Amino acid sequence: MTTRVLVVDDSEMVRNLHSFMLRGGGFEVRQASNGSEALEVLLTERFDVIVSDVNMPKMDGLELTRRIRTTAGYQDTPVILVSTEAEAQDRVNGLRAGANVYVVKPARAPDLLLNVRMLLGR
Repeated sequence: MTTRVLVVDDSEMVRNLHSFMLRGGGFEVRQASNGSEALEVLLTERFDVIVSDVNMPKMDGLELTRRIRTTAGYQDTPVILVSTEAEAQDRVNGLRAGANVYVVKPARAPDLLLNVRMLLGR
């Protein structure tokens, strides 16, 4: 069974880059352009991991993560937040929102794949 990853970012270029990295690692990828769209997708499809930007219009990655943690069937789904915000408090805010990992952009393919595999226990 293929592992499914939802990539959420308002930048099409970043979505495509992260998707390319993850597909190269053998994962099936679906994309969403903001947190609101991601929630709609999560309610209709099943994903094993979510990789989300923090700063997005309509709903940011912190609020998306908080909502994921209260959505039936997704409370324990691994969430990786990826952001240009690199201060210690930004990381704390991400982890407090419920993220499992906080990565500073630009995400490198080996690091992103390692984090996804680690969170899946592989």
